[in-house]
Amino acid sequence: MRIRSDSAPNGRRNIPLSPTWFRDKLQRIVGHPSPPPVEEDLLAVPDGSQPPEPAAGNAKFKDFLDGQCFHEASLLLICRENSLIRRTSEEERLQHHAAEMDKLAADRSHLQSLVVQCLQGSLASEGDNSEALRSAVKAIYLEEKQDLLRRQSGCQNLSEWQTLHDSTLRSLVQDRLEDPHSGRAGQRDQSHIQSHIQSMGRQLKEDLLLVVRRVKACYPPEAKICHFYATLYHQTLSTALRDIVEFVLDDQDCSFILRWVNEYFPGIFENPELAGEIDVAALGELLPEMSLQCLEVQHLSKQQAELATFTNRVLEEEVKQWDQGAEPSTEEGRCVSHLAYDVIQFINGMVTAAEKVVRSLQKAQTITYPLLDLMQRYKVHQEEVIKMNKANTKAYMKAHLGCVEQFRDFLHKKTHLFPETVREDCLCVLADMKQSACNYLLSPVHKVLKPQYQKLGTSDWLKKNAFQKLLDTLEKELQQFQDVPHTCRQELIGRLHQEVTEEYVRRLLRGDLRLKAREQQEMACAVMINNAESLRKLFTKEGSKEVWLEEILIKIAEVLKLQDVPAIQVQVVSLGSTYPDLREAQVSALLKLKANLSKAHRKTIKATLSDALKEAIPGTGSHPFFSNI
Repeated sequence: MRIRSDSAPNGRRNIPLSPTWFRDKLQRIVGHPSPPPVEEDLLAVPDGSQPPEPAAGNAKFKDFLDGQCFHEASLLLICRENSLIRRTSEEERLQHHAAEMDKLAADRSHLQSLVVQCLQGSLASEGDNSEALRSAVKAIYLEEKQDLLRRQSGCQNLSEWQTLHDSTLRSLVQDRLEDPHSGRAGQRDQSHIQSHIQSMGRQLKEDLLLVVRRVKACYPPEAKICHFYATLYHQTLSTALRDIVEFVLDDQDCSFILRWVNEYFPGIFENPELAGEIDVAALGELLPEMSLQCLEVQHLSKQQAELATFTNRVLEEEVKQWDQGAEPSTEEGRCVSHLAYDVIQFINGMVTAAEKVVRSLQKAQTITYPLLDLMQRYKVHQEEVIKMNKANTKAYMKAHLGCVEQFRDFLHKKTHLFPETVREDCLCVLADMKQSACNYLLSPVHKVLKPQYQKLGTSDWLKKNAFQKLLDTLEKELQQFQDVPHTCRQELIGRLHQEVTEEYVRRLLRGDLRLKAREQQEMACAVMINNAESLRKLFTKEGSKEVWLEEILIKIAEVLKLQDVPAIQVQVVSLGSTYPDLREAQVSALLKLKANLSKAHRKTIKATLSDALKEAIPGTGSHPFFSNI
């Protein structure tokens, strides 16, 4: 790691953790504006008595150190300090006790070094120094109390072990993250940066769990030592990551760091053992907002490029197969293309993952911008397929319909994955593709049916055989759609159902037939009702759900049968109210079929319908029908 101008001499950057953190904690724990005397009942010298012989005191002090009884050793030194302070005068202390003062300072320095050494071993995996650490922490608390007394007496020579404690743990954490012992061997495909960050993460997790399981018991609950350690690790890790992201990172390292910072690192603190001990929100962000934004832009740009590359590849494969004259794949006897499925899975996984990485669905949605380009190029390819009209074109149109249906469902059901503009534009392109594919597949059917269409609305139409031929031809033509993907076959058959019904009404309204007698009109009504039922049975058997089309023919048939003008008015208004796209010219053509209806009556009926439609609420009604005729 590089040394900065604000770094300490040992090469570490100073971490902005308050140097008085532990002191503040201790003072809150102690909570005395005028601290009580240090507990020295067992080791204090009674008034008027002589202090222990130096040799005896030194032996006891050494025994305490050898037994890692740091609290007792500290208490002994404080007793010696208090004994020296009680001497009668400054002159006496200077003349007779200088050697004892020097010895006291040396002993305290020795004790301090052992306490520091104990703190440095707090996270050692081998052995358990809990008892020694507990005693060291008590010694630090004891020295803090004594420092409060020293300040009150005007003494400037303070031990400040609480500051020493914080700086020691800070150095300990820095050492462990700079040279992590956990998981040093990264995956083979990882860069040095990725391996190092991952190792630091493992070290952090293992150390914090050790703090919770072992170190925590050595401190009083008020110290919140687990959170203190978490703060040190967070700040040290943040410093290391800031150094790393200052360099130009390749895309893989950029994505790894972003994923690690936003997904893996927060996940560490979801561990049940850590969750109740650490205030994660108080830790803050590992990286500043500006650094995160730069990483996000690079990551999302890379994901966009990956999506564009992937969609190019799958479309090129589709075009290549068609160019070579190959038939599309089949599954369960139906023509299929895996283009939509592959793209859908890719987008779904990519956006879902990106949302976790950048912690924003709105940002993750921007990955999908290349999808519109795919749709537009897919549409161009389909137009080329139709234009060339090769032997395999019909099969490809059936497969394309399946893809269009899959894309459309995906865009409708997974709206959260896309910006609204991308979704709407893609749906428009898909609607055009569906229209052209259906036209290509259904136009030949209408061409075959044209001879039978021509007999509708003529005298031959009233004969049963004429319409039966249309049904037989239609049933035969419908068999060619058995290999259309199941998800869109129903809609294709329903579309043909409507187009045939529209052609039926169109031919009827041409006016080639004049029904003068009541008997003729009743016969025409019966024929239409029978035709409507036959069409409905045939198409529903093939999968159509457009049963409402039968009702239109029946309503028209009722108009032909009725003789009373008011009854005809009611029926025409019912027809127009149900289907508001019914036009006046179409009503005129229908009424002209009834040759016994006067011009005045026709005018009255049309006026009634016009008034009814004016009162109708805009947007009401059923499916559009007459607007297609």
